[in-house]
Amino acid sequence: MEKLTIAGRVVGPGEPPWVIAEIGANHNGDMALCRRLIDAAQEAGADAVKFQSWSRESLVSRAEYARNTRYAKLDPGALGLEQEIQRYQLTPEQHREVAAYCRQRGITFFSSCFSAREVELLASLEVPVYKVASMDVNHLPLLDVVAATGKPVVLSTGMATLGEIERALERLRRGGAGGVALLHCVSVYPCPPAEVRLRNIPMLEQTFGVPVGFSDHTLGVALALAAVTLGAAILEKHFTVDKALEGWDHAMSTDPAEFSAIVRGARAVHEALGSSERVLGPAELANRKIFRRRAVARHPLKRGTQLAAGDLEFKRPGTGIAPDEVAFAVGRVLARDVAAEEELEWSDLG
Repeated sequence: MEKLTIAGRVVGPGEPPWVIAEIGANHNGDMALCRRLIDAAQEAGADAVKFQSWSRESLVSRAEYARNTRYAKLDPGALGLEQEIQRYQLTPEQHREVAAYCRQRGITFFSSCFSAREVELLASLEVPVYKVASMDVNHLPLLDVVAATGKPVVLSTGMATLGEIERALERLRRGGAGGVALLHCVSVYPCPPAEVRLRNIPMLEQTFGVPVGFSDHTLGVALALAAVTLGAAILEKHFTVDKALEGWDHAMSTDPAEFSAIVRGARAVHEALGSSERVLGPAELANRKIFRRRAVARHPLKRGTQLAAGDLEFKRPGTGIAPDEVAFAVGRVLARDVAAEEELEWSDLG
């Protein structure tokens, strides 16, 4: 299976999970908060921070603005939909500021692109990878524009059928994308555990032969770590510094302590998975001599006694005649007197 190389990092099966702090719109249009989020994500161990690149003009129709559809349960006095979009978008200048700050901090910056204009903007910032959100799995014109960059693509699969995923993959590949990874995703915010279906991760990998990760919309850290046991090559988790902040995603995002636990746990799980080959390491082999058993005399035995099974019992340590070797000891003659509880050696048997 082909792996992706993103900002010098190899991403795919057998590699440590690439962990993304999904800042999205949690900056709330406040660049001081944005920098604070980037700092906190890096300190928590994120490999990358991801944003969302859309504008008031590129994301929502005028009719939807008129309907004032709400994306989250906000205070009754909260802004209307158009005002929210206006506030939570990143302007081109803010994109440049964020990208420069990430370079300064030494953390990978990339973003979900929602129109050709934003693909062009991100290209000017030399992002190493493009993210296509679940909502755009069937946005074939956008997929064509993204693929034409020749960069790797991470495609979320929320709300998508297998047929739609297959078509999107083929479109990206045919268009020249520099490798594609899928993210298993359920587009419910937050997502109840019963709806997550983590077994989709190995299924998607086997079906499409590409690296597969998990875009996690559940609360807490458990399911992100469970995803690693099923082969998730990428973990993406919404990130905030304060779950009480106003905004669409803060309440269902991880805070720095939770995100740090995911990073540490994911690396530990990956390391612990190891190989399916049965191997006994040096430390475990050494412990056999401590924890296993050896033959000792059940009662005093005289020299010349023909050893019987009832003359033996087995106790630690495992440095002498082992329990599974007793058949080779029974029937042999003792070469010396042996006290009760005394350890027997092969040299004691004639």
